[in-house]
Amino acid sequence: MPADRAVNLKEKVRALPDRPGVYLMKDRLGRIIYVGKAKSLKKRVSSYFQRGRTRTIAQPKVRAMIDIIHDLETIEVKSEPEALLLEGRLIKQWKPRYNTDFTDDKRFLLVRVDFAQELPRFALTRIRKDTRSRYFGPFAHSGLLRKTLAQMRRQFGVLLGDSTPQKLPDGRWQLYDDVRQEIYGQENIITVEAYRQRVEAACEFLDGKSREWLETLRTEMQTAAEKLNFEKAAELRDVIAALEGTLKRARRFERDRTMLRVDNEALAALQTELKLAAPPAHMECFDISHISGTFVVASMVHFTDGKPDKDQYRRFRIKSFIGNDDFRAMEEVVGRRYRHLAEENKPMPDLIVIDGGRGQIAAALKAFIAIGVEPPALIGLAKKHETIIFPDERDPLNLGINHPGLNLLQRLRDEAHRFANTYNADLRSKKIRESVLDDIPGLGPKRRAALLAHFGSIDRLRAAGITEIAEAGGIGPRFAAELHRLLHANHEPAAENR
Repeated sequence: MPADRAVNLKEKVRALPDRPGVYLMKDRLGRIIYVGKAKSLKKRVSSYFQRGRTRTIAQPKVRAMIDIIHDLETIEVKSEPEALLLEGRLIKQWKPRYNTDFTDDKRFLLVRVDFAQELPRFALTRIRKDTRSRYFGPFAHSGLLRKTLAQMRRQFGVLLGDSTPQKLPDGRWQLYDDVRQEIYGQENIITVEAYRQRVEAACEFLDGKSREWLETLRTEMQTAAEKLNFEKAAELRDVIAALEGTLKRARRFERDRTMLRVDNEALAALQTELKLAAPPAHMECFDISHISGTFVVASMVHFTDGKPDKDQYRRFRIKSFIGNDDFRAMEEVVGRRYRHLAEENKPMPDLIVIDGGRGQIAAALKAFIAIGVEPPALIGLAKKHETIIFPDERDPLNLGINHPGLNLLQRLRDEAHRFANTYNADLRSKKIRESVLDDIPGLGPKRRAALLAHFGSIDRLRAAGITEIAEAGGIGPRFAAELHRLLHANHEPAAENR
């Protein structure tokens, strides 16, 4: 520990009162990294900084925290119960790094169900290993938890972490040996689909148990506090907070799994309706946006497995012509996109969707012919009747308004439309800001270009001083002063709530 930091902390600790309160440990950036409570602030906080204390602490996380403590703050309260309540409130408010780590410490058990396994098992663990599995807990009463899992195995016929099922030649599974089959009383030879239904039922049961135990823990915490057993009450409070967090994550996990099923159904439906070789895991959609032929731009959005993949979004400014021609614009951007992929030997999407009808589809095909690339599956989506247009001799296709495949195409098209309009609006806004320079007498095109190239935007130019403007534009201090005055005279701050 640096000497100046050590001296500063020691002085603060010496000045602490022998009274209840809450202490906040901070790092060198002033961030709160730990919140604790104390019956005596002086005794509790000083224990962190006693000579030789760091080497004797068993938990590596505590030792690591002490090494980065740069400052501390304390809040006095009237009693230890008040300190307990304030500690919990501040932990929720600040979410300090080391309080989170301690809550997830290896003292308590979790139940992990890995849905990536062909036959998901209910296994015990003390750490969260990934975000793809579902977790239940933490559970403070390991004995009760193990009894519950044993009950689940008998009631639902699911596998625990120590199970070793055998796969049969016909693709089904034998879950247990013959002796255990008699003990558990469940059908022993089962398909993957039937077993997963058991897992879903067991998860619902364990989720209900978690909520029951949550109420039990709250009662135990209240009892411990009433008996002035504040260490026990604080420990239970941390378990309650972690269990509440797990239940929230479980709801998100189930929502994500539901959405995944919906997306998979939509992709499978598109494969069938569009006669594709496989579900279109990668889809790209193009849209053109302009205002009466000005600020013509295009967008391309990419969906992976039915969800927006924003890292692969692209936007285009039309370069080959000036004016209003959606077909030429579509031909240009499609050609630019897939020439780039072909030159870099990158994979094509499984399905390309064009916002528009036959004219837009023809323009996209023309682009592929021009770059000499075989197009992947290609369709248009005409908005008037949500009609799917094919580039070949197939008749237009109209799916039901609630068809999952059509709904996915609509989400894709609407996202492309939103992305294109946002880009268009950004360009219009930038042009409006830059047009302020057109009205300043004596500022010609070369000087305007030089100023914008140097400052990057009107806002930065307006924020610059007279000397900086003169040097950047090569226009001299007198004209720089006049330009500075006009920029600020023409600038009206945006009014609020108009």
